[in-house]
Amino acid sequence: MTRPDQPVAAATSDDALFGSEAADYARYRPGLPDAAVHLLAATQHGVPDPVLLDLGTGTGQVPRALLPVLHRLVHIDLVDVNPSMLRTALTALEPVRGACTVHAFTGEAHTFAPPAPGRAPSLITCCRSFHWMSRPEVPAMADRVAAPYAVVAITGDGSLWTHEAEWTAALRGLIQTCLGDDRRAGSRGTYAGPDRSYEEDLADSAFSDVAEHRFPVARAWTPEDVVGYLPTTSFARRALFAGRHHEFEAQALGLLKTHARGGVLKEDAEFTVLLARRPGGAA
Repeated sequence: MTRPDQPVAAATSDDALFGSEAADYARYRPGLPDAAVHLLAATQHGVPDPVLLDLGTGTGQVPRALLPVLHRLVHIDLVDVNPSMLRTALTALEPVRGACTVHAFTGEAHTFAPPAPGRAPSLITCCRSFHWMSRPEVPAMADRVAAPYAVVAITGDGSLWTHEAEWTAALRGLIQTCLGDDRRAGSRGTYAGPDRSYEEDLADSAFSDVAEHRFPVARAWTPEDVVGYLPTTSFARRALFAGRHHEFEAQALGLLKTHARGGVLKEDAEFTVLLARRPGGAA
């Protein structure tokens, strides 16, 4: 699993990047495929009191997807550097968490420490966010805090920038016309190609027993939903357009409508799940 959204350096996804877009993020970002959610839940078979640690939780997509499937969850730790995202996640989880307790930790993933004894995570998830983190330090943190049988799950599916279709190519071209040929990433940098895969990161960690699972995903976007999605990305967030984002969004909407068939833009994606365990660490 390579790094589809790797910034030029380990950047911090803070309020300056996505704080004002938390509501858009919750509304427009695609969720997890059902098959991937059930795979994550299945890793907790035999675990009496599962505890979830969700790193880079954003608006809480992973725990919101897991709670209806993994009813036995007793505690969830949400970790993000973005307070706005955490507030959105806590609000979204409140009506569905039941007896499960939830704690929010504001800070970088590798600095997390359990808020109370007896809450060692049995499942550590990182969805579409590992590229923002200090990647050697995150598995080291997981090794310190996780239960002996814990599973680390790194998941993702790229972005509309990486998807190859006629309409995404046209959209990339428009973004490059406005912002230059280099793909933007982070708060000031540009995209740098991967020099190391997630599998290699895990192979060098305590969680070196790694299995890869791939799930095809067919998505149907409306032009309006794509325009809503773009500000939640680091390559087309509104601040990059220096006050011209309304003009860009109008142009993008018009372009996308010309490519839509019956009002729909199709994306055939692949959602990848890496499940990593300590050798011999099955529950």
